[in-house]
Amino acid sequence: SMTDPDRMVVDGVETRRENGEEERRGWREQIKHPKTVLVAVLLTVNLLNYMDRFTIAGVLTQLQHYFNMDDKQAGMLQTMFIVFYMLCAPICGILGDRFNRKLIMSVGLSIWIVAVMLSSFVGRNYFGLFLFLRGMVGVGEASYSTVAPTIIADSFTGAERSIVLMIFYFAIPVGSGLGYIGGAYVSLWTGEWQWGVRFTPMLGIICLLLLIFVLEEPSRGEAEHAEGMERTTVKEDLIYLTTIPTFRYTTAGFTAVIFAAGSLAWWTPSLVEHAYAVQHGTSRVPEAEKASISLTFGLITASAGLTGVTIGSTIAGAWREGRWGFKASHRADAVVCGLGALAAVPALFACLIAASHYINVAWCFVFLAVTLMCLNWAINMDILMYVIVANRRATATAIQTMISHLFGDATSPYIVGVVSDWVRGDDVSSAGNFFSLQTALFIPNAVLIFGGAAYLYATFYVVEDQKRAAHRMHVHSAWENDDDAEALLAPAARSPSASEADEEEEEGVETLVRH
Repeated sequence: SMTDPDRMVVDGVETRRENGEEERRGWREQIKHPKTVLVAVLLTVNLLNYMDRFTIAGVLTQLQHYFNMDDKQAGMLQTMFIVFYMLCAPICGILGDRFNRKLIMSVGLSIWIVAVMLSSFVGRNYFGLFLFLRGMVGVGEASYSTVAPTIIADSFTGAERSIVLMIFYFAIPVGSGLGYIGGAYVSLWTGEWQWGVRFTPMLGIICLLLLIFVLEEPSRGEAEHAEGMERTTVKEDLIYLTTIPTFRYTTAGFTAVIFAAGSLAWWTPSLVEHAYAVQHGTSRVPEAEKASISLTFGLITASAGLTGVTIGSTIAGAWREGRWGFKASHRADAVVCGLGALAAVPALFACLIAASHYINVAWCFVFLAVTLMCLNWAINMDILMYVIVANRRATATAIQTMISHLFGDATSPYIVGVVSDWVRGDDVSSAGNFFSLQTALFIPNAVLIFGGAAYLYATFYVVEDQKRAAHRMHVHSAWENDDDAEALLAPAARSPSASEADEEEEEGVETLVRH
């Protein structure tokens, strides 16, 4: 057999090389740690995802001058991006549960690379075109954000999946921070905001090559050895999601946190610039100082996000497993998310109050608020992955993405901008700019209270919903003997059993067909 030129051994498995495709598959199989490579590729692309999303914020004041925008129009930039993003997310999620996910991500990445590059060449009299291209970036990013987590879910299970999702979502704070810093400093060094936007598409080409030639896509439910994952209709998927209480309440909680985080991410540098102008008695902030503020906020966002994601996932994992003095509880994930949102309320309030006189103190509270809001980034997705069956996870991710952005960061920057303009009125002074924006930012602070409450309410359903998902996939649930959780749920507040849920879904389909 060793003399046969058409046969080869890869990882101890003999394979016949009959065509080029077979040879390429053999090349991938020679990777010693394929799962590590998979995580590295997905993390790299996710970093680019969030860098692209926030390079604009790093050059926002330059853009306002270039296009002669007020606060409302500046808020529209993020709103347009998120509107396109959330409208395309359901489409990408539905496709992601049915077709090749690697192809979907590659096409999406290509779209967003082209859109970002073209937006940097728009003239100052074509703000509408710039706004449209900003929206097209959202089309590309939607294809990635809804599909990539499902690939992780199909490659890992249990605590290992939680750790990988934590690593994957490091990209949110790190990518956002790098976007702020990169956008601000590249534009400062070149003297043009355009170059602060153009550097990410160059990195995007590398990411596209990694997706195409290195990433290996697992089958749906592969890590869990799921069975019965037949193709379903879109109506059936949507009806199924409405029968999962945990999905409903965590989506509400996540939306509230996204509302607050989106407005804070978009407007904090501008608030600090206005505070600097008030404290120094000037109407124009030096460009170097703007870059310094963007750098500071970028570093705080990155470090606080890393801290929050790490602390949130670590505490939730320890609590679930009964370590560090915690009593083991499968409701730990939702509890950590809820307490983080509630604890961020006083931190954000203190930041807004302190900014008028003590910028450095305000930065400290920004760090604390962002840390607490980031506790849920990885945990929220982990919850989604274990309460939803494998062949509907991309759709569930997409629907949650659409809802959280529609009522979250798609609207919050615009709402804050509108309220800020309304409060300021005709007062164009530095103090007027600062106090109007400060007042508007109390709105997302209040919304966080609702988010914390929604997450805590989800704790009444999460155990039953996980068991239902395991039952549907014909796999054993590690939570099967959680008698303590069962006892805490009143009969009226419990999720339906798996069989009851099947009947409820079937009745829903029949109702839709009749109408």
